[in-house]
Amino acid sequence: MTNAFDGPRISRRAALALPALALACPGLARAQDGEPRRGGILTYAVAAEPPTYDLHATSTFAVMHRLAPHYSTLLRYAPGNYPKIVGDVAESWTAADDKLTFTFKLHPEIRFHDGTPLTSEDVKATYDRLRAPPEGVVSNRLPSFQQIAAVEAPDPRTVVIRMKAVDASIMDTFASPWNAIYSAARLAKDPNFPARNVMGSGPFKFVEHVAGSHWVGERFDGYFREGKPYLDGFRAITMSPAAMVNALSGRQILAEFRGFTPNERDRIVRALGEDARVQESSWMLHMILTFNCQKKPFDDPRVRRALSLALDRWGGSQSLSRISQLGQVGGLVRPGSDWSATPAEMEKWPGYGRDMEANRTEAKRLLKEAGAENLTFTLLDRNIQPYVTAGIFLIDQWRQIGVRAEHQQAELSSWYAAQGSGNFDALVDSFTQFSDDPTNVLIKYVSYDKAEVAVARATDRELDRLFDEQAKTVDEGARKKLVRQFEARLFEQSYAVPILWWQRIVVMNRRVNGWSMSPTHMIYQDLGDIWLSA
Repeated sequence: MTNAFDGPRISRRAALALPALALACPGLARAQDGEPRRGGILTYAVAAEPPTYDLHATSTFAVMHRLAPHYSTLLRYAPGNYPKIVGDVAESWTAADDKLTFTFKLHPEIRFHDGTPLTSEDVKATYDRLRAPPEGVVSNRLPSFQQIAAVEAPDPRTVVIRMKAVDASIMDTFASPWNAIYSAARLAKDPNFPARNVMGSGPFKFVEHVAGSHWVGERFDGYFREGKPYLDGFRAITMSPAAMVNALSGRQILAEFRGFTPNERDRIVRALGEDARVQESSWMLHMILTFNCQKKPFDDPRVRRALSLALDRWGGSQSLSRISQLGQVGGLVRPGSDWSATPAEMEKWPGYGRDMEANRTEAKRLLKEAGAENLTFTLLDRNIQPYVTAGIFLIDQWRQIGVRAEHQQAELSSWYAAQGSGNFDALVDSFTQFSDDPTNVLIKYVSYDKAEVAVARATDRELDRLFDEQAKTVDEGARKKLVRQFEARLFEQSYAVPILWWQRIVVMNRRVNGWSMSPTHMIYQDLGDIWLSA
């Protein structure tokens, strides 16, 4: 299977006519100044504090962009060549003809940062924790592992994974950057060890974390990839988006790996001139309007559908893309990927028609029918961009059908806490994945008892059935039809609906070399290939 995406655009010039940037393949996005050189500290910004240190338990970049350099995974995506999959701790692997048994051979002499060897027992303990977490341990990856029947470690360098049934997305699961390999010995003593401690086998050892200030890692000289990493270390600095624009423009930091708005890009390019490197791509990240389906009146599909119908997604895309990271109109799969719906298909969904007068007339009718004509509620949002922009957009759109919403903006930890407790009416939500595979992206919308990321708290066994069916369907054409059916069902019920997809614009100092651009900010973050030019 191959996944198409809009290739990144790259420039080292201070030209403000950025639309003229040439489209390039992912490999070209890794253009560098000469041969790799060793040494130096990479300084980069992260916009939020990590709610945990456990990569298995969360889905936020605030964890990935700090923790990825400390860990290894079984497989990974080839640097500069997404979505090709290559080995990480796995040196090689084979799959049985029936796709029900996978055998991995590990690289020899891999060591954790405490000097102990990484063996098949550590991979087994990690995967068992992911698929059957002990009491008190959170596994956000649990749905991805439901078809794994057993993980075996017949000898120190061999891992055998046996499946209950064929899983069309299993190779992407094996390559997930979230599946950090933890020490079996540490987990045996404390299953929650990774939530508060950092000890992996990645290119960098953990040094310190000062909350609200910085995170520091240093080169692990025992890293199993010869000659890597090039850097002496890294320093991830916690700062607001506004502060990071100033810091990058003033050369206090060298990079930020998530993305900037078009206006922020232009400002940084003006400041850095020839020292600016810009890369752009579509983004495997979308803003979502999520309702709490266990609360009235959002337990009524008419109310949910009315609030979705009120949104002018096509007009919003044109205006908001000029001032924020919000960009394309799309369904549940990244626009432009092999799995996405066409615009003509989208326009048939409730809330995606281009006749806004008709949409809003229908929205008002549904609210009246549901007894919710003068609806007021609280919209929970995050206090960073483009969440705030999305919230303002929603409130303005609803005002046009007589609905009033209070805009409550929260820090990341409070936002997560509200999701977990169900203490919200409606939520400016988001979802990002490391792969375009439908199993990875549709999991956000299944029943709440099937996946904790489905924070709408709905139960819909038809969606669950369609999800399970597409997950085991190997034929790509048949699987696409199931994905379309899943989307049609979801938009009819409107438990949670996309607002707009994001556009990824990464700007860094030209001194940063060896980093790979992709349509997701969750991969290529172990920093092992990065080096700094003079």
